[in-house]
This record gives sequence, C-alpha cells and structure tokens, in this order.
Amino acid sequence: MNHIPSIDLSDFLSVDIKRKLKFVNELGKAYEEIGFVALKNHFLSPNLSIQLYEQVQKFFELPADVKKRYERIELAGQRGYVSFGKEHAKDKSEGDLKEFWHFGQEPEVDAKLTEIYPGNLDVKELPKFNEVGMKAYKMLEKTGIYVLRALALHIGLDEFYFDYWASNGNSILRPIHYPPITTEPKNAVRAGAHGDINLITLLMGASAPGLQVLRKDGVWIDAIAQPDELVINVGDMLQRLTNGKLKSTIHQVVNPPRELWHTSRYSIPFFMHPRSEMRLNCLPECIDQNHPKSFDDITAGAYLNQRLQEIGLKK
Repeated sequence: MNHIPSIDLSDFLSVDIKRKLKFVNELGKAYEEIGFVALKNHFLSPNLSIQLYEQVQKFFELPADVKKRYERIELAGQRGYVSFGKEHAKDKSEGDLKEFWHFGQEPEVDAKLTEIYPGNLDVKELPKFNEVGMKAYKMLEKTGIYVLRALALHIGLDEFYFDYWASNGNSILRPIHYPPITTEPKNAVRAGAHGDINLITLLMGASAPGLQVLRKDGVWIDAIAQPDELVINVGDMLQRLTNGKLKSTIHQVVNPPRELWHTSRYSIPFFMHPRSEMRLNCLPECIDQNHPKSFDDITAGAYLNQRLQEIGLKK
C-alpha cells in the first residue's frame, strides 16, 4: 500500500445498505492494514475550516509573552497554550519543534459525567478564537461518532456501542504551529515518530506537507489527502480495545527541505477520547486461539495519565 485509502462518509449515511456495508468494509480493511484513511463528505465545512485556520494563525502570531499568559502548568497541557519544545515523543528526550493550543470538551448539561473537565481558556485578544474553535470541535466530534459506529459494526458490536463513551468524552482539538527552523535541529523533528494515545484522530488538512506514516514493511510513506478530506487514524486506546485488530500506526512530521526552513506549518488534529471511566479491556470479539489477549486491563483515564507522563506533559 503506497497511499492512504480514500473513503466517502456519504456511503455510510446512505439508506442503501450495500453502500453502508461498503463503507464499513473499506474502513475496517484500511484500519487493519495501515491504520489510516482519508475521509470525504464529513461534517466540517470548508468555510469553517478556513475560519479556524485564520484564527489559529492570528493566535500564534501574538507576542510570546501574550501566549505565555495562557500556559497553565497545573492543567498538564490539557487546556490552553503549550510552548515550543515542551512535548516529545515517547522514549525521546528531544522536544518536538512545535507549539500548540488545546480546546477541550464543553459537555452537554445532561451528560451525567463522573468527572469535571477543566474549562477552556478564553483568548481575550481574539474575540472569535474560542467560538470558531468550539464550532469546529463539535463538527469533528460528530464525524468521529459516525466513524466509530462503522468500526463497531466491523468489529461485530452493536452499531452504537461507542456513542455513550465518545459523546461528551475527554476529546481535545489541538491547533499546532511548527515555526520556521532557524538553526540546525539536533536530533529533533517537527513531531517525532509516535502513536496517538486516543481512540481515533481526525486531522484537518495541514498548511504544508510533512506527515508520514510507517508502513508494515518499515517504509515511511507520505500521508497525502485532498483539501476536502480529513485524515483519520486509529489511536492506541482503540488498538488496545480491539486486541491489536485495528492498528495504531506510527507516524511523524518530518522537517521540510532546507530551502523551506523559513516557512511555518500549521496543523489541526482532533484527538477523540472517551469518558475516562471507559474500560479498555480487550473485547471478547477480538480474542481467539490465534489472537490471545495482548494487553492488560486499564481504564481510559488511567491510560491517558500514564501516557501524558511519558510524553512530558505531566509530572
């Protein structure tokens, strides 16, 4: 496989059962083989995507001292601003060449959560920043729910198995800025090779190339999607839950050619997390004689805390 498969969400939303099953099969096959797809006809409109990128660029162009006002150490990087080089890939000491912002869940009144999520930080310098960010958050969350419904059918679960856990879940929208590179990086890249922590990640089209996916045979391939597509990949939580049936593929963001060091790169992933009490115990549907249980039992909340420590965001 030399490219990420492209699939169409309108097939799954169709009243034609054949089209719906076609989507389920294409999605499941891609996630078992490479762990990534490019999705068209999702719920994030082109206009909203443009608005968000405009607001994100304005934020990262703010003076460093202004941005630092929104960095709250006590939140372990889960809301607000995280400054340049703070995060690193698991098992690496070099910080990634990026700075980012986190929008978090604003749950519905009747969500019946067992936990309290930190509030989002209001960027006073940009009156539309939070409004646009949370509109995009909700559209990406809605898209993710439908992708998880298709995956539930592929696994052999009830179609709505993930709805409760993912709706009002501890998801994060992360606008990222990879600044121009001014000096020779010492073993550092824009984002080191890693697997995502969460259930699935929905990535809006980046402002420049750089994302690469590690194929089964150890070859890195460029993850290229059309401007109207979202790149969606399996995270480590879903890999654990499915006992490795669905692959959380290692990926990275490489540095640009030297002649493009002077350019910035912007990227906006949506990390879809479940409610923290969701158990990630391997599903019985994914365990058999040829596929014995490969992961220990753990909750999503405990696993998230463990991983945040590993990547340097939590002490």
